[in-house]
Amino acid sequence: MKSRFVVALVLGLFMVFLAGNAFALEQLVESVVKGCEKELNTYCSQVTPGQGRGLACLYAHNDKLSGQCEYALYDAAVQLERVVAALSYVANECRDDLKSYCSGVQPGEGRIMECMEQNKDKLSERCRGAISDVGLRRR
Repeated sequence: MKSRFVVALVLGLFMVFLAGNAFALEQLVESVVKGCEKELNTYCSQVTPGQGRGLACLYAHNDKLSGQCEYALYDAAVQLERVVAALSYVANECRDDLKSYCSGVQPGEGRIMECMEQNKDKLSERCRGAISDVGLRRR
């Protein structure tokens, strides 16, 4: 049960981060599209964009990817891994605060971050420090 809460929290915070940093996400996607332009045009031109279908197509053709495309995908994965690590850090540092103040909040659409913001004066120093460390702010 405890791990499910942390996973839901991390996913919820991840969505807040992505929604609040739409420009960063757009740049990440643009970088992959640019790096894999040849492959997308050659192997995935008939794929309807969205919902990860282009990425699934690239995965299906992974044995034919250029070094440039492989690097673009690798770089995107590294950047996303950093985001997940940062959010996991916040989730761990804020676990007790989240249980105390936001346990009844349904994850998604920024509700957890909104709850934390509403209770910011009650949050522990560790939690506030973690939020500050990773630059997590509701947009």
